[in-house]
Amino acid sequence: MNTNQIEGLIGMLLVLGILVLLVLPSLPGIVRDRRADRQIREARAKRESQDGQKSSSRSTVPSTATWYADGRRSKKLVSS
Repeated sequence: MNTNQIEGLIGMLLVLGILVLLVLPSLPGIVRDRRADRQIREARAKRESQDGQKSSSRSTVPSTATWYADGRRSKKLVSS
């Protein structure tokens, strides 16, 4: 190997090391999120089996339009 190849190898290893250092802190968070998701799925399945019925797949969270309309309705018009 000549000097240029060694410098290229060192540079590549340095970039790879920096990438590992940037990605490494996110791995515990990913593992924790996956574990929480699994626990939520298991609890939901257990609850559904106890209830004997499945919950609706439709979201109960109001849409953006509903939030906007509620905000508009709650404001009182003041004439000056």
